[in-house]
Amino acid sequence: MTADGRDTDPEAAVRERLLAEHGPVLDAVDGVADAVAERWTDREAPEGRPSTADRDAVVPAMREALDAAGALEHLPGLLATGTDALGVTLPASPVAAPPYLVVTATGPVVRATVPDAGRLVVSLRVFDVDRSGTSPRYRRLDRGVRETLTIELR
Repeated sequence: MTADGRDTDPEAAVRERLLAEHGPVLDAVDGVADAVAERWTDREAPEGRPSTADRDAVVPAMREALDAAGALEHLPGLLATGTDALGVTLPASPVAAPPYLVVTATGPVVRATVPDAGRLVVSLRVFDVDRSGTSPRYRRLDRGVRETLTIELR
């Protein structure tokens, strides 16, 4: 902890900066995830939360909805803010496509290799994958992306 109360952990510093500077993007990702999940017709007891076994109703649907909402193009900006919080610069400008941005079954992930820091990976987890049955089931998390935001330096 620094004298002004900030965390000296680099991952925590990046997370704090992203939460402070990218609230509208994070909120947009949550809104898009809600809209995608509302299209699912399966409801599982006891929570009654929407779920689906159709991966195409998750990954491609989420990517298309993020793009339509204008959020997809803003996600690479998380990397610029993250590297700034680390005190390093990106060797290239990230774009809203692989390898910088992928939409996974759990939500968007942005990542980049940064000099002297390794690989910065920012995961915006909005869905859960339950693999306990015969086929995976995808569910909308009951927490917002601000709570599930994960930063890793690998």
